[in-house]
Parts: sequence; structure tokens; C-alpha cells
Amino acid sequence: MSRIGKKPVSIPDGVTATVDGQIVTAKGPKGELKYVVNDEVLVAMEDGAVNVQPRNQSKDARSKWGMSRTMISNIMEGVKNGFERKLEINGVGYRAAMQGKNIQLSLGYSHEVVYNVPEGVSAACPKPTEIVLNGIDKQQLGQVAAEIREFRPPEPYKGKGVKYAEETIIRKEGKKK
Repeated sequence: MSRIGKKPVSIPDGVTATVDGQIVTAKGPKGELKYVVNDEVLVAMEDGAVNVQPRNQSKDARSKWGMSRTMISNIMEGVKNGFERKLEINGVGYRAAMQGKNIQLSLGYSHEVVYNVPEGVSAACPKPTEIVLNGIDKQQLGQVAAEIREFRPPEPYKGKGVKYAEETIIRKEGKKK
């Protein structure tokens, strides 16, 4: 039994949610999001909350049950408060700057890396070594952060590269003489 899947998703104040077949729609102060639930899972609106149940007791249905509940919870949270992801840049000469809606990154390559931020995500660079991403879709926000980090992932010897703010880099010892 999924411990997460058993809990109903409560609808926060200021958010209106509708369930139309397998489509869950949430509308709030930050915007509107939809999530199409897998056919293996049943979704129902009961007592001002969204309940999620597996259609049958197959392994496939039970594995998608908790994930569907979490995705519905994320869209409720996103339209109410939104999500934020911070990236840090470490390394001599490594920096980021906003260029209109794009992020211009200097990451030790012979060229500047320009990342086009997709619609639905806003980016800011309060410091040259920090990038702050905001958005209402948690999945899209995580994907954008991962794509930016992928340009220069942190290396284990000096820790140079782009990393998540909450990430810790496990450092290796260098060569000994």
C-alpha cells in the first residue's frame, strides 16, 4: 500500500480544482496547471479534496498511485505559491548574467554559453555566481535547472562548475607527491 497515495490532496485557499475524467485542473493566483492522470489510477473529488486510488491491485497500478498523488499535490502547491530553485557557480572566471530573457554563462569554455529560458520559468541573477529560477510547474523548473547544471557539472577535485544551492559536492583528494 502506498502511504503517500492514501492521503487525499487538500485544496488550498484561493485555489479552485476540478476533476474531469482523468484530467485534474488547478487554478490559483499564480496561474493554471493541468495534469493528465494515468489510466491505471482513479481520481475523484470528495469533501473538498482530491482522492487517488489504484484501479486494481496490479503492480503497475500501485506503482503509479503514489506518483499521481504527488503530481496533483505539486500542481496545487505550484498555482498557490510557486517553486524556486537556486543554482551556484563556483570557479575562477565562472559567472552568469541576464541577457534579456536569456542567461549568459561564462564557464571556462572558449565561448559564452547562452541558455534560452522557456516560457513558464523566470530567471534572475542577483549575483554573478548565483542563478534563481522561479515557476509554477515543479517538473519544468527542475528540468531547466538540470539543463543549466549540465553545461558544467561540478567536478570532485576543486568543486568547480554549476551546482544546486542545497547540493553538497563530495570532494576527492588530489595526487600526492
